[in-house]
Amino acid sequence: MSRAAVFAFAAVCLASSVSAWAPSMQASRRPFSLNSSSDPICDSPGDPSMILNVSVDLGDKKVDIMKGVSALIAATTGKPESYVSVSLNDNASVIFGGEETNCALGCMYSIGAINKENNGAIQKGVSELLAPHGIPEDKMYINYFDVARENCGWSSRTFAG
Repeated sequence: MSRAAVFAFAAVCLASSVSAWAPSMQASRRPFSLNSSSDPICDSPGDPSMILNVSVDLGDKKVDIMKGVSALIAATTGKPESYVSVSLNDNASVIFGGEETNCALGCMYSIGAINKENNGAIQKGVSELLAPHGIPEDKMYINYFDVARENCGWSSRTFAG
């Protein structure tokens, strides 16, 4: 079979398989809405989450630090702690300023509540939680991201509904 024939056959197979599932996909699609009052998830506070990578071993203090970060995020953002998620990876391969040193690198994501005041308070609080473990405040970056409701998934859907 020639190369052109193989491509033609593949195109026909693809087209027939797409037409087989496309109608069901169209039928299940819901219209886009920013505020769907019929879906309670649209009114929920959303996802504040933080991922931290630290170059040091936190030992048996790791869970305590995670709980401290979780409480800090809830208190600062005003969102219920039941929505907060924290991932803390210790012994991570992280360098700072081109040097192998005690340092941290993180990201915080939230639907709203990302602003100068909150970000500064969280940065300070995380710095205070990590300082006793040898991570200086000037060797830590946390990037803050305000996430659109439709770009955050939970419970088999997004917070946009």
